[in-house]
Amino acid sequence: MKQFMDKDFLLNNETAKVLFHDYAKDMPVIDYHCHVEPADIANDRKFENITQLWLGGDHYKWRLMRSNGVDERFITGDADDRDKFQKYAESLPRAAGNPLYHWSHLELQRYFDCELPINGDTAQEIWEITHKRLETMSVRSIIARSNVKVIATTDDPTDSLEWHSKIRSDRDFNVTVIPCFRPDKVVNIEKPDFPEYVNKLSVCSGVAITSVETLFQALSKRLDVFGEMGCRSSDHALNYVVFTPDERNMAELVLKKALTGKPLNSYEIDVYKTVMMSFFGKQYAERGWVMQLHYGAVRDTNTRMFHSLGPDTGFDCIGLTQGSIRISDFLDSLDSNGLLPKTILYSVDPSDNALLDSIIGCFQGPEVAGKIQHGSAWWFNDTKDGIQAQLLSLAGQGVLGNFIGMLTDSRSFLSYTRHEYFRRILCDLLGCWVERGEYHPNIKALGSMVQDISYNNVARYFNFEV
Repeated sequence: MKQFMDKDFLLNNETAKVLFHDYAKDMPVIDYHCHVEPADIANDRKFENITQLWLGGDHYKWRLMRSNGVDERFITGDADDRDKFQKYAESLPRAAGNPLYHWSHLELQRYFDCELPINGDTAQEIWEITHKRLETMSVRSIIARSNVKVIATTDDPTDSLEWHSKIRSDRDFNVTVIPCFRPDKVVNIEKPDFPEYVNKLSVCSGVAITSVETLFQALSKRLDVFGEMGCRSSDHALNYVVFTPDERNMAELVLKKALTGKPLNSYEIDVYKTVMMSFFGKQYAERGWVMQLHYGAVRDTNTRMFHSLGPDTGFDCIGLTQGSIRISDFLDSLDSNGLLPKTILYSVDPSDNALLDSIIGCFQGPEVAGKIQHGSAWWFNDTKDGIQAQLLSLAGQGVLGNFIGMLTDSRSFLSYTRHEYFRRILCDLLGCWVERGEYHPNIKALGSMVQDISYNNVARYFNFEV
């Protein structure tokens, strides 16, 4: 029996061990999509205890605890932090096969040098060990220990970016922290707070927004500001990928209706969103930015809990997307005008893997190898099996060696271990192919591929100078 989560964890053959330990393990990290707070980096935040670091804002862990029957008071409520941690520690051993079981132990090992299994009986000892270590740990020390070179946060167009500016001016911090443009609120015209948001954007940009053209002007100004802060990418969270024929005149009427609070039908909403997404795609292409499209999640399914806790609290699920025609039509509309940006596609539905891998092969270009990417296994799919399934699908239909690899997509500063988790799974998969005689055993060439997927490809793709 193998030792629990030892140095060869997930590495089930000798080739995999060589690839990981000699080539992948020490590669730096570029976390090109995450949800950490830039203010925490700017202020070099320190955490009082492991609960603040582990359970603060982590809806993955919240869902696990709820599924174990834990009262909400110990999850997002006012219970004592020590008691909250106890409830998580008691819940985790029951989550066999859940990536949280692996992630939590990796984080405990890598950041606290603690090899204890996490359970109700060890909770007090772990609490004491982590409490002692946290006295000398801070956000920046965690980032440094994780060998992170670039962090791209997720930021609304109206964000002042003051914390990014502060980080950028700090000569003692040598990690690049840049914003990522996330304009969901200006795209989601059907939301009741849309008029209020447009007014906020108008004030922020200094442009009176009364038409689609002035809306474009306001957004262009904010794109310029983000660009000055080093932004290289956008991110769009779409319930579904939208595309209707570009009807600018109708979009004008739809915008005016929405700004006066009048209800919209589904066709009007789709027309407006198509016009907006086409505008953004062209802007990104002209600026050399990467466009990321995350789609397919059904959000806030539990209305009672949504009204109690708000969005992003663990009540979203996988939806049926049926988006292949819309995705290809949208990409084609940009490509036809020579304005298709580098694009990363993510679906929360694992059955879309082959669909996305077939689509990306239709729109590649000479600007960079793998111009259109099938993004890493996202959200409900970043399990061991989900990561492997995404890699197998991409390898089967595309060019695995051009893949830009893993990201955390997390609000936790300890989540950089997910890069290690991914690299172990990648090395094990490649090692299996070698040892079954399905790939030539050229370790140097394989090692180079592993390092490219782990780090080099993403640095080239985003033009990061690191």
